[in-house]
Amino acid sequence: MTQLKATAAKAALKSYARPAAAKTAARFFKTGKGQYGEGDRFIGVTVPQNRLVAREFRELDLKGCRVLLHSKIHEERLLALIILVEKFRRADDSMQKKIYQFYLQNIAWINNWDLVDTSAPQIVGAFLYERNRSILYKFARSNDLWRKRVAIIATLYFIRNDDFADTLKFSKTLMKDEHDLIHKAVGWMLREIGNKDPKVEHRFLVRHQKVMPRTMLRYAIEKFSPRVRKAYLEGRAK
Repeated sequence: MTQLKATAAKAALKSYARPAAAKTAARFFKTGKGQYGEGDRFIGVTVPQNRLVAREFRELDLKGCRVLLHSKIHEERLLALIILVEKFRRADDSMQKKIYQFYLQNIAWINNWDLVDTSAPQIVGAFLYERNRSILYKFARSNDLWRKRVAIIATLYFIRNDDFADTLKFSKTLMKDEHDLIHKAVGWMLREIGNKDPKVEHRFLVRHQKVMPRTMLRYAIEKFSPRVRKAYLEGRAK
């Protein structure tokens, strides 16, 4: 029965498939040789369409979600994660723990930035908010791009609850990372801190403005005035 439901979910998703959109997505998510999404396959389903299918199959169990998550097709993996996020939101403590553990057990298939961003705060961040967060520190120190992104993006849940400490620690740890996707993620999280407490973001940026990767800094200061952005980029903000 689980396999049948997962197959039905795939068919529902495929009904929205558009070849032209698939080609555009493949370029956007860098699926070429040597790129971060190398080999990923798309069928051309938009995120809103994916969410429509997720609503229809919201009761799919974890075994069914595993079938989708282990797919070679990007949109099917995204569908699994959207369903998991909704299941987590509605679950009791016991089921939330199962979903969190399922997430970690299958993290190898959460392997593009949109997959991480759609799920890490709502599942990993939410589960760990009042628990030991050492797994995130392990991820932040790993050599795996997507685990590192999970570590920093999961803290979005903490930020929204006025808890900035882990984000700031990871921001320093990941400042030396070589990947642009990590620079963008850290800059985004620093900007989110600024939305909650501008003084905290300002103190961090002033301290690190001269050594931060340019992409990270640009993302962090995106909403500042041109004059203030210029001061940061020139390393003279005070």
